[in-house]
Amino acid sequence: MRANAVAMVFVGMALAVFAAAPVLAVQVHEGKVVSAGNGKLTMTEGKSQHTYAVSSDAKITKDGKTAKLQDLKKGASVKVTTTLKAKKTVASRIEARTA
Repeated sequence: MRANAVAMVFVGMALAVFAAAPVLAVQVHEGKVVSAGNGKLTMTEGKSQHTYAVSSDAKITKDGKTAKLQDLKKGASVKVTTTLKAKKTVASRIEARTA
């Protein structure tokens, strides 16, 4: 009976780790738009520049309204949420604000 209880604890721990894995893959980046279009967003974050593929089902907003990737202009403030999709980091949510 005791062995079953110990086994159940380990199974529960393993399930918790696997269930949390997708949550751990989400990251948020904030910076300025360098360029946007053709399925990619390039942004600065501090002194670094990053380019992200944008998911085809990404939610994109500009000043709180639904927008298209090409609506984002150079210099706009941007908050980008990235997730892992098929082992690749992609932008799944983009929130832009004009100055």
